[in-house]
Amino acid sequence: MPRSSVLPSACPGSSAAPPLGALLRRYAAGSPLACEPVDQGLLNRGYRLATTHGRYFLKHHFDPETADPAAIARQHHATRLLADLGIPVAPPLTGTDGRTVAVIGGHTYALHPWIEGRHRGGAQLTTEQCRRLGALLGVVHASLERVMPQRHAEARAQSADPADTFALIDDLLARVRRHRPPDDFDELARHRLLERRALLERHADRRPPQGGSVGWVHGDFHPFNVLYKGDAPAAIVDWDRLGVQPRAEEAVRAAVIFFVRPDGALDLAKVRAYARAYRRSAHATPTELSAAVHRVWWERLNDFWILRWHYERGDTRADPQFPAASALAVWWTKEYAAVCEAFVG
Repeated sequence: MPRSSVLPSACPGSSAAPPLGALLRRYAAGSPLACEPVDQGLLNRGYRLATTHGRYFLKHHFDPETADPAAIARQHHATRLLADLGIPVAPPLTGTDGRTVAVIGGHTYALHPWIEGRHRGGAQLTTEQCRRLGALLGVVHASLERVMPQRHAEARAQSADPADTFALIDDLLARVRRHRPPDDFDELARHRLLERRALLERHADRRPPQGGSVGWVHGDFHPFNVLYKGDAPAAIVDWDRLGVQPRAEEAVRAAVIFFVRPDGALDLAKVRAYARAYRRSAHATPTELSAAVHRVWWERLNDFWILRWHYERGDTRADPQFPAASALAVWWTKEYAAVCEAFVG
């Protein structure tokens, strides 16, 4: 009896296991041999899938905010066009119905070729690799402008209102106090909330205006969405947040995630190498980067998404990120001028 005939038709390890038989028939991708959940990723579910035809990455678009089939099809189209330009991406397979998106049982899936590689944080990158990363993101931004449709200028997002943030801090402090028994996370959360309130009171007059020049962006460019093979990026993955946003802000936001140290400080030498390469390949001006640095700094000063997940949703998956992320806002405020110089110098 063939091995595939004794395997279950759904992948183990998930309460919403994908129907492999129906999916593989949809993509004419053979019969299942092995299926393993991929642990990384906060919003969607992924599976490493081996079949009689090869190895694949099966993505279950689970996040309600990004699971619209039309939006996913647009993302798929964009990655195909980028691949034609030589950008390292992993476009999805096309099903027998001519579509790249499969909706089965009310759930949305896509099948991609499996890209062998590993994720690398900024601490694992040499200075030259930091330059290559910045240049790659700049090329992505420039290439998206070539291949994506022209969009009318969209309303630029308002920056966070400190009055709203003060109210959120009070609410989160109350939730921390109600948590029993208190633990180390509660103690750190309380300390950072009080600290951030004091910082906001001191800098409330520095609220920036609306965002800068917009364009098509990846939308979620960070270490878990870049796969490396050897020293070079093998694929940029997870295009769920593809959209029109201030481009320079994505560059700053990505650098902050890649190059933050465990103590909350940024590796400014690596930031500088990355930012110079980005500016060259994206044709971004120092003025654009300077304004983007200010807006992302303000965003970080007012942002408590990890605490909201923890205390409002009871979702603790992002908790390990909190120590460095919360320390970053404090360190960045103290070293504001040095951070700006690293991005524009």
